[in-house]
Amino acid sequence: MKQVKIERWNDIFVKEISYILFTEVKDNDVKYVTITDVAITNDLSFAKVYYTLRNPEYLEKTQKALDKASSFIRGKLSERIDIRHTPELKFVFDESIEHGERIEKLLEEIKQEEK
Repeated sequence: MKQVKIERWNDIFVKEISYILFTEVKDNDVKYVTITDVAITNDLSFAKVYYTLRNPEYLEKTQKALDKASSFIRGKLSERIDIRHTPELKFVFDESIEHGERIEKLLEEIKQEEK
């Protein structure tokens, strides 16, 4: 039962953080960030926020901007979500999409070689 509640919180956080980044954060370095997932600990004290970028060249710059804005985002979350304790946010670049694209490219190359 507790796991279902955590998953529900994860989904809510994805939606709310995406909205806050798009509408309320003024730093242009985070405007093209897409939140892919949130993993909140069972005690609701920490949340890993996974994100991707349209252009991974700006990863370092974007990571610094997200780290700088994390307390602002956390404050906005506490205003928007009725939760006793808003978790501390840790932004993590989500490499799964790039990894999937790499696998897809390799499969396509194998397919071309077989022809």
